[in-house]
Amino acid sequence: MTASTFAIEVPDLLIARARRRDLGAFEQIYRLFNRPVYTLALRILNHESEAFDVLQDTFLKAYEQLESYRFDAPFWAWLRKIAVNAALGRVRGRRDFIELEAIEEHGGDDPLQAATSAEVAQLLQRLPTVSRAVLWLYHVEGYSHEEIAQSFERSVSFSKSQVARAGAKLRALLAEDEIWTPAPIPC
Repeated sequence: MTASTFAIEVPDLLIARARRRDLGAFEQIYRLFNRPVYTLALRILNHESEAFDVLQDTFLKAYEQLESYRFDAPFWAWLRKIAVNAALGRVRGRRDFIELEAIEEHGGDDPLQAATSAEVAQLLQRLPTVSRAVLWLYHVEGYSHEEIAQSFERSVSFSKSQVARAGAKLRALLAEDEIWTPAPIPC
């Protein structure tokens, strides 16, 4: 999987100007983060217009709540949390989890490690929305199982099982699409 694109340092002076409602400063912040916010929303929702709505919702909320940012964590982490909550607000209530079906594990090297980012991104689109969101938050955005569980208002075991099942489903899809072939078993 690829790494999050959110880890962009923002000078405290720029944030302070934006907090004083300097629209030029806020526009600079928007230009720094509009692509990472949109990408995050698109990966979670797999729907362009909804991702665009999340982009707008995120920056509107950030502008309205900029006074609540306390400089005790990186600005990008604060903004990412707003974006994740906006995207998950659209996901909550959907019931398209990966079913509790047995998905065979393949031997040999991990196919996800061998697959390219483009291949994994393409296969992620085929996962159910909730599973894709949990997998993305865990592996790319670096959320803990506890943080994911809290975001979905579920248990930690929900997060762990979704990550395991979604990973297994991706491996199965890789094998199914013949992107990856398991290592032969030695005789």
